[in-house]
Amino acid sequence: MRIEDDVKLDYSDVLLRPKRSTLTSRSEVNLNREFKFRHGGSWSGVPVVASNMDTTGTIRMSIELAKHNMLTCFSKYVDAKGLERELSSIPIDQKDNYFLRVSPTIGTDLPSENKARLILEDYSKIPFITLDVANGYMEKFVDKVKEIRAQWKNKIIIAGNVVTAEMTEALLLAGADIIKVGIGPGSVCTTRKMTGVGYPQLSAVAECADAAHGLNGHIMADGGCVCAGDVAKAFAAGADFVMLGGMFAGHDESEGQNIVDEHGVITHKMFYGMSSDTAMLKYNGGVAKYRASEGKSVLVPYRGKIENTIQEILGGVRSACTYVGAQRLKDQSKCATFIRVNRQLNTIFGT
Repeated sequence: MRIEDDVKLDYSDVLLRPKRSTLTSRSEVNLNREFKFRHGGSWSGVPVVASNMDTTGTIRMSIELAKHNMLTCFSKYVDAKGLERELSSIPIDQKDNYFLRVSPTIGTDLPSENKARLILEDYSKIPFITLDVANGYMEKFVDKVKEIRAQWKNKIIIAGNVVTAEMTEALLLAGADIIKVGIGPGSVCTTRKMTGVGYPQLSAVAECADAAHGLNGHIMADGGCVCAGDVAKAFAAGADFVMLGGMFAGHDESEGQNIVDEHGVITHKMFYGMSSDTAMLKYNGGVAKYRASEGKSVLVPYRGKIENTIQEILGGVRSACTYVGAQRLKDQSKCATFIRVNRQLNTIFGT
């Protein structure tokens, strides 16, 4: 048995310290970033990402996020036929840009790999492919990354999830370009409760970013953000991309059952983890006897169109950049200083 005594931090444990700045307005901040990846390929855009969950990694969500040059990792249950049906709503002159803003997802099952393959064959301009498993520490996952790299030499591979430097390095060396970082911080994830396994997210992001950047790799902070300030903290800690689930749930563009009141007005929407009873019953007929559910289902207050939430998140990140003197999002981690706090918010009138 070993015990590490080093302090590890979550987003709620810190605040960003303000600094003198020459910026005069949030409008001066550039949130677009240009990336060149370890195994080839490049991409430019706003590196805020919709999670590859049933309720957030939707085609409708991707269409709205693409208007802001943001990225959507599709749920592994999105297929080429469903994508084709929805593409009619995108103006022809915007389709090329749209295809640069989406990624199909592969899980551990062959059907999801076949679906992703068909999407990439039908829409070759899509630059990304996402490999998503709950436990990125299995040797067979490293082998899978190698296999996908051999098959898709020209694609930008997103792979995870992990939370430590050594596994970040292993996946990059195996062929991944972007490593998804996060085990247990998500709002509908119960992995920490059920297994006792996890890592405080801010420290995980900082340590994995340090490892990745030394190998010309990149990371995607996945989970734990509950407000725009947390997104800013993730970028300040070294994340190249920030993936959001719960913050994108409950909108018109999100999937999930609608809950209505006696007048037929939507009040809530269902949001669930991909290891929850709800997801496993939907796709596998129930929870297998050899495992336990590591996710939960919740009702999220209905929040209307995603556009308002997008503006809130991007506005918050721009404002954070002005507070630390970063004119470009890329510079935020260089300009940022964190301070540890006992209380982040005054919640007397709610959050």
